[in-house]
Amino acid sequence: QVQLVESGGDLVQPGGSLRLSCAASGSIFSINTMGWFRQAPGKQRELVATISSGGTRNYLDSVKGRFTISRDNAKNTVSLEMNSLKPGDTAVYYCWLWASGKNYWGQGTQVTVSS
Repeated sequence: QVQLVESGGDLVQPGGSLRLSCAASGSIFSINTMGWFRQAPGKQRELVATISSGGTRNYLDSVKGRFTISRDNAKNTVSLEMNSLKPGDTAVYYCWLWASGKNYWGQGTQVTVSS
């Protein structure tokens, strides 16, 4: 069983920054992909950023240049540094891990960008 626990969501003004963190525990295969999805009210969940255990990164086009994903393989953690936040970034952000053909999800953390 794998558990993912997120932290770092908050209310921030437009143009501000936040850092989300996620810690994975349990039986985690060393070769995996971790990342972040988000879901805004009335919208489908969308992929924000992913990073493989080898360090390959992918980003949603609308966050490129503003968000940076990183991970610590030794600690099984993944982080998302978010800069120049916009109201359109408001959503519940979910930590995600894919390993051995299975998807695992965190409980979500709320990010609200508003003045």
